[in-house]
Amino acid sequence: MSLVNPEDPSLPVWRDDEQRPISCTEKVKVLNENYRELQQMLQDAIEDGVLMGVSEAQLRQLYGELVASVETRY
Repeated sequence: MSLVNPEDPSLPVWRDDEQRPISCTEKVKVLNENYRELQQMLQDAIEDGVLMGVSEAQLRQLYGELVASVETRY
């Protein structure tokens, strides 16, 4: 079971709860767009914080905790 996307190694292979790959092209497109947007926002937020003198380790810890604290509404 590959964890690397063969079409773009920088993107994950999206899977359902039974670990089957998501095959719907439109769903994968939306998931990939969201992933890239979040990646860019996190990159910007970490760089902003570091430029303002905040510890990069603290930023990574807090943003990781933030992601872990978000709950689905469904």
